[in-house]
Amino acid sequence: MATADNKPVSITLEEGFKRRRRLPLWMEPFHTLVTKKYLGTFGGAVLLLMILSAVFADVITPYDPVTQSLDQRLNPPSAQHIMGTDQLGRDVLTRILFGARTSLYVGMGVVIISVTLGTTAGVTSAYFGGKFDVVFQRLVDAVQSIPSLILLLTIISIIGPGMINVILALALRSSISESRVARSAVFSIKENQYMDAARAIGCTHLRIITNYVLPNITAPIIILASLTLGAAILAESTLSFLGWGVPPPHPTWGSMLSDEARRFMLDAPWLAIAPGMALSLSVFGINMFGDGLRDVLDPRMRGSK
Repeated sequence: MATADNKPVSITLEEGFKRRRRLPLWMEPFHTLVTKKYLGTFGGAVLLLMILSAVFADVITPYDPVTQSLDQRLNPPSAQHIMGTDQLGRDVLTRILFGARTSLYVGMGVVIISVTLGTTAGVTSAYFGGKFDVVFQRLVDAVQSIPSLILLLTIISIIGPGMINVILALALRSSISESRVARSAVFSIKENQYMDAARAIGCTHLRIITNYVLPNITAPIIILASLTLGAAILAESTLSFLGWGVPPPHPTWGSMLSDEARRFMLDAPWLAIAPGMALSLSVFGINMFGDGLRDVLDPRMRGSK
């Protein structure tokens, strides 16, 4: 190899491999997230820790989350019970870990259902437009005018408590807002030339949506899903705190803050500190991870710090 001055430039074998080596396309956002978005990386680590704690809760702790031991009630944190025990002698750390499992069940269920419904509704509304879009958006406006908590409590009071019902109630409420995001994303690509070319060659509406619309709005949908996860976990904890969430015997962070923490806050403050810290750290981490993904995947945000 030579330069413009015809002077030879020696390249070592190691340098040659470095120049040829490229990350796979799907790994580049994660590489950027880890190397440039430190808060997003921290949030991803928190989410990963939460998932591992929920999955391996049976292995991490030797205690059962519902078994009572009244002779161990309200014990402060110790080597035997790292986060102490509650008023029924149950290990608080164990209930935190299994509460993470409940939160992930609800959060993942809400994300899958709400993103599917919201994306379908938003894409359909934006793609076909016209009177259908006008009527649908007025319906969305009507639903969004109702405070979220009141709407959730109304739905739960109609369909009854339970984990599945909580997931459905949260998913229905979230899908309304998410349809607006999907609709905006479709409007940003609707008039592009490749859309006109697809119509010109006779592609059906379904083929255009599946082959041209959905692949080009994947990034905002992924960001939306990550942010919805944190919002769903917080909403489930709010419902459980009010007594309308996931019923016993499933341990939840919201019910731990409502029952044990409020009654024994002064005598056993760890009953409020432990679930409160778990909920705050999890929601903060998930939101930071979502913000980091937004900065990495959104071309308009890639220059931000």
